[in-house]
Amino acid sequence: MEDLKKWIKSYPDFPSKGILFRDISPLLAEPKALSLLKDRFIETIKPLNADYVAGIDARGFLFCTLVAENLGQGALMIRKPNKLPGELIEKSYELEYGSNSLTVQKKDLEGKSIVIVDDLLATGGSMQCSKELLESLGANVVAGAVVIELKSLKGSSALNMPIISLISYED
Repeated sequence: MEDLKKWIKSYPDFPSKGILFRDISPLLAEPKALSLLKDRFIETIKPLNADYVAGIDARGFLFCTLVAENLGQGALMIRKPNKLPGELIEKSYELEYGSNSLTVQKKDLEGKSIVIVDDLLATGGSMQCSKELLESLGANVVAGAVVIELKSLKGSSALNMPIISLISYED
């Protein structure tokens, strides 16, 4: 099985000192890598039989729509404030180098199963915030799926749900 890590570039001290930024841009720019990534997401998410795939702003959108369309499921957007119209709910969370908020459009998700997709899991703040937003609408979040998990930050252990990681880094 081909290793997706070869398309990830690392940048020390970005966006601030002490952060090692894992960049997925080279992976997105290479059609073979993007296709492989999509296929791996699909093979791991399909058995969950979710009703929706939700993507976290903004890089999660890149993957959730590819996966949702392929699986015949709906795609939901979890966005930063002032990016979605209509009636919204909002929640704040802490991340490894600051704080932020996420919003989702109010929608009846009672009893619907959802997989949340994002590019990176670090401390788990945005994934947990997304889970809580969706659960407040009655959804059952069955898993989170990420391109990269930074294991040393222990984000998955802070979440009460299965996490699918296509790439993991221990440092």
